[in-house]
Amino acid sequence: MPALPPGGADGDRRSFPGAPRPDAPSPQDAPRPGSVVAPWVRTRLRTAPGAAAAMAVLVVLTAYLAAAFPRSVDAYETNGLRHDIRTAPAAESVLEVSTAPPGLGMPQTDREKTLRDAWVTQAQRNITRSLPAPVRADEGSSAYGVRTSEPVEGTDPWLPAPDNLPPMLTLAAQAGLDRHSTLREGRLPRADGAVTAVTGEVEAAVTAETAEALRLKVGSVVHVPGVERGELGVRITGIVAPRQPDNSYWSVESTLGSPALVTKPTNDRPQPRYWRASLLLDPDAAPVLLGTTGEPRLYWRIAPDITALTARDAPRLATVVASLENGPELTELRAPTLVGPAAVVATGLDEIVAGHRAMRSAIAPVVAVAALGIGAVAGVVLVMAGGLMAARRRSELALLRSRGGSLPGIGGRLLAETAVIVVPAAAVGLLLAVLTVREARLGPAVAAAGGAALLACAALPVRAVAAHRRPQARGGREDLVRARPSRRRTIAELTLLALAVGAVVALRRRGAGGPADSAGLDTGDAGGVGDVDYLVSSAPVLVGLIAALVLVRLYPLPLRLAGRPAGRLRGAVGFLSLARAGRAPTSGALPLLALLIALTTAAFGGSVLAGIDGARERAAVLATGADARISLVGSSPVLPDGLAEAVRGSAGVGNVTAVRIEYGVPLPSDSKGFRTSLGVTMIGVEPKAYTRLARETGLGGFAAAELTSVGGGGVRDGGSDPDRVLPAIASPAVAERLGDGPRDIQSAAGDFKVRVAEVRRNTPASPIDDFLLVNAADLTQRAPTTLLVTGAKLDGGALRRTVAEFGEGAGEAAGEAAEGKSGETAGEESAEPSAEPFSVKLRTEERETFVNTPMQEGAERIYAAAIAAGAGYALLALLLSLSQTAPERVTLLARLRTMGLTRRQGRQLLGLEVLPQALLAAVGGAFVGWATIVLLAPGVDLVRLALTTTSDIPLDGAPLRADAWALVLPAVGVLALAGAVSVVQAWWAGRQGSINELRAGDSR
Repeated sequence: MPALPPGGADGDRRSFPGAPRPDAPSPQDAPRPGSVVAPWVRTRLRTAPGAAAAMAVLVVLTAYLAAAFPRSVDAYETNGLRHDIRTAPAAESVLEVSTAPPGLGMPQTDREKTLRDAWVTQAQRNITRSLPAPVRADEGSSAYGVRTSEPVEGTDPWLPAPDNLPPMLTLAAQAGLDRHSTLREGRLPRADGAVTAVTGEVEAAVTAETAEALRLKVGSVVHVPGVERGELGVRITGIVAPRQPDNSYWSVESTLGSPALVTKPTNDRPQPRYWRASLLLDPDAAPVLLGTTGEPRLYWRIAPDITALTARDAPRLATVVASLENGPELTELRAPTLVGPAAVVATGLDEIVAGHRAMRSAIAPVVAVAALGIGAVAGVVLVMAGGLMAARRRSELALLRSRGGSLPGIGGRLLAETAVIVVPAAAVGLLLAVLTVREARLGPAVAAAGGAALLACAALPVRAVAAHRRPQARGGREDLVRARPSRRRTIAELTLLALAVGAVVALRRRGAGGPADSAGLDTGDAGGVGDVDYLVSSAPVLVGLIAALVLVRLYPLPLRLAGRPAGRLRGAVGFLSLARAGRAPTSGALPLLALLIALTTAAFGGSVLAGIDGARERAAVLATGADARISLVGSSPVLPDGLAEAVRGSAGVGNVTAVRIEYGVPLPSDSKGFRTSLGVTMIGVEPKAYTRLARETGLGGFAAAELTSVGGGGVRDGGSDPDRVLPAIASPAVAERLGDGPRDIQSAAGDFKVRVAEVRRNTPASPIDDFLLVNAADLTQRAPTTLLVTGAKLDGGALRRTVAEFGEGAGEAAGEAAEGKSGETAGEESAEPSAEPFSVKLRTEERETFVNTPMQEGAERIYAAAIAAGAGYALLALLLSLSQTAPERVTLLARLRTMGLTRRQGRQLLGLEVLPQALLAAVGGAFVGWATIVLLAPGVDLVRLALTTTSDIPLDGAPLRADAWALVLPAVGVLALAGAVSVVQAWWAGRQGSINELRAGDSR
């Protein structure tokens, strides 16, 4: 028994009124009230320093985890918002304010003054100052000036015209060219004198890429048409290079830095192309744009400053952006002192924020499941630690109670001595959380750490007061087998059962999000928990709790059944172990609860991580259709002969399936006479090989007999028969459009009719787009355009080298093939080697593109930490459970040794005694984890955890599925830990000897 305060059992009797003492001090010599508390606390800490240190370490760990969770959520949500804005195209993330120049009713000099640099720069300052929080301007990336909103034609005949179309130019007088570019040749443009709308020539600079594409050099003069004046000459005075091409200064309008070949939409094939480029004028030369056909427009592109932006600002940011686009803030911008009544605000920032909030709403409830699970396990372990301390001090507290100690007095003393340990430890845990997780709110972390400290402080006093609220019979048994649940316990268990059923039903019906999420709304809470329904997210914890209570009720039954036949055995070890397991205290429900919740959380978290990986693997397969996809880049898609054989010989290649893919095949008119505008992807395949590929990839498998050939390759009497009807497999949208009857199809591969035989959601050759799958033997032109390669150990580097080597050989043979082609029959497609470059797309490389955003990475880290923390707390629960009954087991072992029990039998006894509870926890935990995942899977979708909102892979859901490793490994770990602890305990008991354990009068 731990030491009592100075003076023995009676030394502190003066603290408890009603206990007379003959030698009591006089009132004038009595200590002041409260002076006894400090000696008590010091004495207790000196008596059990190891227990105090262990409790402090447990509280530090628990407080750290509790405080780090809300800070981690804050941090990854903030980083996610900044990442989404930073990585979005500049044209979407900037806030562009634009307006037309003053109308013709204003004097011309005033119109020109409005376009000069001084007025535009002052307007830029006024706009940035008037922006409401949290919108802040990044001055280094913002741009402003005047540009032609419509491109103007370069009329000089020496300018390049690829398809006899002149280049179309944008004239931009954008401020800050000297700060964002490096001069390569010449000098930067200047505006000598007062430039007006009728100025005949101005200076401009171009980037090096524009100069090379348009054959410009310093001194070149480009002419553009004028309005009510002659042509405007633009003299090139300098060639520059962007310092930061990705900066929004250059990237909002891509042609500022790099010219582009643009296709002109026409009915011609191929469609003609022309150059689009930009000429960079001096800002004071902007008035000259009034005399061009380009319809000049003033603009201010405000790049958002995200350095101080946090996730808590997202709702306010969305509101402010909406107000700037069409609300009170736009009205203020239209004031005459700012931009003017014609101001327009355009931005994609609201869509970026909406995407961030949508992902956050999808991730937060799933993360809350892990947090609640680990929080429950940690709480149970803290309660167990308090229970262990109360059990070790049971005799001491019973003596104090018998000497007149009141329950409030005992509880207060225990609370004081516990608080001395817990409060500093919780502060240390909070400090560690603040130091390790930056850029997050302090309030939630303080509340979480405070909650952990409060539970740790209350565990010992509450357990002690509850145990000693009435006198206890000495030596009474608390067998788990003989225990009979009370009515109160039954009512409490039924209440928990009702909550668990309600949580599971709600999760299955509306998903892991709260009511706002299920209604398609966002509550706007930026703390990561605003749209979390805690009852729904606690479903795994409630299921584990109900399972623990049920198993505790059922646990005595197998012990009773096994105890009777074990008693008839010759050896005593089996019977003793079962008897000892049956005499386990009724408090054994707590460690079982901790183990079940820890195993359930580990199984849930492991299945979540496995589900994310599986969803990304599925998305990678949807992106390629196989392990590798080989096709040609360019206008000649037909693959050369011999490529498939060369690829089959590459390292790791299993099967090679050649298919013919034709894009944009028009579908026939529907019943209302409308035609589809984009057409559909038609695929010609060899049925047997393609069926095997579809089965391997899991994409739209079908029976090869569904595409039985109509015979003859569809060619009769030297020409194709348009009336032949080909069986086809179609995507749902195409099947709905085609209907049940035969429909005409006109394509480059031939004209024929099709009848839909089967409907599949996807297929390897076109895993994302709508498709029409037919037998290649029935096509007039059947040369393959794509190779789909599979292989368990496919070597991507070797495959690329094989294709490159074949391409070099094909390029050398291209000239000879062209000469031989002159004698071919007109209209017949050739499969001669092509000099076009090959495209090799690997599934593994596509898989690597699905990188984690900060939000996804943060959520995965939390789940990984939840699994690790769950394992640690499960070990602590097991150790605390065994430590509570360790003295009694060691004493029993010593007594049995005096009766002839050998060391080996002693080890067997301890191991078999622990086995029933460990086996119950392991098997029950695995079963409960599996049942929890099965029950909750319909309400959990992992798409947003696996893919970003901007992903173009239409992954049709990523449901939660039980992962075998996540179920089996934790359960096996519990058994191994229990066995290891029993072995260590038996070894330690053997070293101690039996003298101290067999003292006369010891009641243990």
